[in-house]
Amino acid sequence: MAPSTRTMTTASAPEKRMFEGQASVAHLPVPKLEDTLPKYLRTTLPLQTSQSLAVTESAVKSALSGKDAAFVRELQQRLEHRANNEGRDSWLAEWWLSYAYMSYRGELVPNVSYFYLHRSDPKAKTNVARAAQMMKATMIFRELVNTEQLAPEKTKTGYLDMAPFKYLFNVCRIPQAGEDVCFTADPAKHNHVIVARNGYFYEFDLIHPISGNQLSVPEIEVQLSKILSDKRSASMNKQPIGAFTADDRDTWTEARKALLSGPHAEKNRKSLERIESGVVLFALDNGKPVSLEDRGWNVWRGNQGKNRFYDKQQFVVSENGVSGFVGEHSMLDGTHTMRLNNFVLTALADGKIPLEGEGAGAVLDDPVLLEFGEDAATEKAANDSAARFALSMEKEALSVLDFEGYGKGFVKQCKTSPDAWAQMAIQMAYYKMFGTSGATYEAAQTRKFKGGRTETIRSCSVESQAFVEAMGNVNTPDADRVKLFERACNQHVTYARECAEGHGVDRHLLGLKLSMRPGEELPALFKDPMNATSGTWLLSTSQISAELFDAWGFGQVTPKGFGVAYAIKENAFTFTIVCLKDEHDPKEFTHYLNEALVELKQLYMRVHKSKM
Repeated sequence: MAPSTRTMTTASAPEKRMFEGQASVAHLPVPKLEDTLPKYLRTTLPLQTSQSLAVTESAVKSALSGKDAAFVRELQQRLEHRANNEGRDSWLAEWWLSYAYMSYRGELVPNVSYFYLHRSDPKAKTNVARAAQMMKATMIFRELVNTEQLAPEKTKTGYLDMAPFKYLFNVCRIPQAGEDVCFTADPAKHNHVIVARNGYFYEFDLIHPISGNQLSVPEIEVQLSKILSDKRSASMNKQPIGAFTADDRDTWTEARKALLSGPHAEKNRKSLERIESGVVLFALDNGKPVSLEDRGWNVWRGNQGKNRFYDKQQFVVSENGVSGFVGEHSMLDGTHTMRLNNFVLTALADGKIPLEGEGAGAVLDDPVLLEFGEDAATEKAANDSAARFALSMEKEALSVLDFEGYGKGFVKQCKTSPDAWAQMAIQMAYYKMFGTSGATYEAAQTRKFKGGRTETIRSCSVESQAFVEAMGNVNTPDADRVKLFERACNQHVTYARECAEGHGVDRHLLGLKLSMRPGEELPALFKDPMNATSGTWLLSTSQISAELFDAWGFGQVTPKGFGVAYAIKENAFTFTIVCLKDEHDPKEFTHYLNEALVELKQLYMRVHKSKM
């Protein structure tokens, strides 16, 4: 059953600019078995031995024309019926929301949520100034969404689905047994922002109660200053309710039930409802982190999760004005939150956000401290959650490579895809470190389809393996290396394009598997160990590129793997590597990444020196 969405109030609005292309957005196709299965087989080749390959070839043959063919065809027909005859926008969307997000019972950080690090603004060197300006810019973006005046996004092939932007604001993930749900509040009735300070939560309206206008930056600064001067939150809350959201989902589910059923149930319910219905959350952190690694840890961890509420989209601002963002991933992908963050940063940098207006003289209600009933059991449980989260995060290691030797400007001179270039650098780094190739995931957006989220680009290919082996062989001529590199890049671009068109391998195979009914025997295709091996992402990678992001990151998806978040800028590449410290040293990986990027440029300079 699809996860439900609990809504406080449903607001309707006429179709405006934001959805002008929505009618032309197509439905996600169901690929043909004859296309997917041979393609799947080929993606496994770099990972195969001669013995394992024989097993996979037999399983694929069985699915296409052998023992399992009739049953696999039946699964395909069920999937096509789901796509064409059951009134859905997408055959995948409900399944994916449940499978990838709402049914997940582990911790959101580091396993699901991601973080952005913003380029600092030298004109906003305090948390009050930076947070106030960002709140103002956020409210302007929110108004564009609410009034449906946000410009629609499109590619060369057409418009993208804009519907998910409604989940940016006044939204919260709610823990429930078995499967979480999404709560949405009416933005017309809820204009309050939530501010976290030392594990306490405050709220104040960002709309003036008399004029109905958005608060000015000086007015917001007044409100934030009041929070910072409130002695009640001068030190860390001994009962940090936010830490529950850092724990696994089942623990948080039970803790939330306890909050809503004990002697303080009514007080707790009101406070939780205000947090959950708030526009977004702004966390005002102690400390003055400077390095990219320290900033990354600070934004992501939030003082053992005590000064976070990971079920909401949240901005983070430290005492020195450095800022970031933690994305709650269930309803939105990085392309959506990137647009919000990029708008906020760009509009402020370009002077398009009014920084003047009414200030200390404005009549505003003081921020309200959202109180929870003090209870010894709750206090212990919240601190236990914080301790478990701290222990979990202590197992993680993080390293940032901010490579400024060149960027997409040089890559385009080489007539190569910047993303393919970055992916081949990742393949080189892995090969340098381990002497072999590893299953690699890169997220491709499928937003050209209704309800589209992502598909998996299998970046480790026959071509990438041939290339990295050639680079590791000192006897391979440079001309041959360039040919193999360009062949690998072309294969990557081709597969990425197929994924964006809904013709990747992984979502189709998932759809076939989820089409099975209780008691039905798995076909050999899904029993084959290579099916699991080729989908165990030793390299989980994704690109989010914005000039005003210093870096971004997310965790590994398998214990022996790496999370590789990267940005491609005009004159730089930035990679954030995350892994378990007992398994790998991420600084070693960033060392090899740096080597790979340098070697790629040197290779092109040697081969094309007369042209560059």
